[in-house]
Amino acid sequence: MIGIVSAAVTPCRIARGRVGRGPFPPEVALHLVRRACELPEQAGRSLSQWDCTELARQLVIDEVVAAISPQTVQRMLAARRLKPWRSHVWLHPRTPRDAAFAEHVRAVADVLTRPLAEHEAILSLDEMTSLQPRPRRAPTRPAQPGRPVQVEHEYARAGATHLFAAFDTRTGRVYGLTVRRKRQVEYLTLLEHLDRAIPASVTAIHLLADNVSVHHGTLVRQWLADHPRFVAHFTPVHCSWMNPVEQWFGILRRKRLRSPNFADLAALQRAILQFIAEWNEIAHPFRWTTHSFEKILTKIEDTLAADVPLLAQAA
Repeated sequence: MIGIVSAAVTPCRIARGRVGRGPFPPEVALHLVRRACELPEQAGRSLSQWDCTELARQLVIDEVVAAISPQTVQRMLAARRLKPWRSHVWLHPRTPRDAAFAEHVRAVADVLTRPLAEHEAILSLDEMTSLQPRPRRAPTRPAQPGRPVQVEHEYARAGATHLFAAFDTRTGRVYGLTVRRKRQVEYLTLLEHLDRAIPASVTAIHLLADNVSVHHGTLVRQWLADHPRFVAHFTPVHCSWMNPVEQWFGILRRKRLRSPNFADLAALQRAILQFIAEWNEIAHPFRWTTHSFEKILTKIEDTLAADVPLLAQAA
């Protein structure tokens, strides 16, 4: 039988064999910072990232101190603005973000911000994929005084649908359709819908989409050649943030698709189309300015300049 021994926390600090209540010597903080700026694997530890408890343990393993509390480790790291328990996803560029990338960004910025002639329209297109109805075992209960909305935790799987949508960047109007598959055929169905819905007096319809094959495959290119009033534009790779329809998808997800509870796919599809109709009654565009793009480009350039040694190391 294994017993668990609980030791009382002592106010006494021990560093390099010295016992006392005073602060740790500077070399303890130096060693801590060096460890915090390394991945745990470099210390031979099987951890995804450091936390204060594990760093305190590591200092003991490294025989830097005989004992140290996680709270003391946290204070030392805070004084040096270090938080190794946090992580940020980044994308290592296959090629440098060069002048061509900047020009591409500025071209998209021009599409989104320049004044339009009466015969022009600019639509932002994309898809929300794998939307599930998730019928619950019990109905959702509305809010009551002192009680929030209650959603049954357990749900059944009942298939999935995709939403193909186009957002008019100048009026905010949304065009959409729900389909079971995501292919060029479904994308062309949306384009046909736009061709019928947008008056013939609009002779230049600019389409802004990301660079996936669904948006520029053989079938799509043939269709665009037969419909010259449609002009395709594409965002740079990994720049979905430049596509305004993504902002509208966020609104749809927050206001209609949070904690879904629909009887079946047909009910989910009806709810999405009804939301689009209600949105179009009060539709408004999102404000984009060239200044916003220039700020982002400047931030990218500054970040890349600071990361040049890291990029060379990663390569």
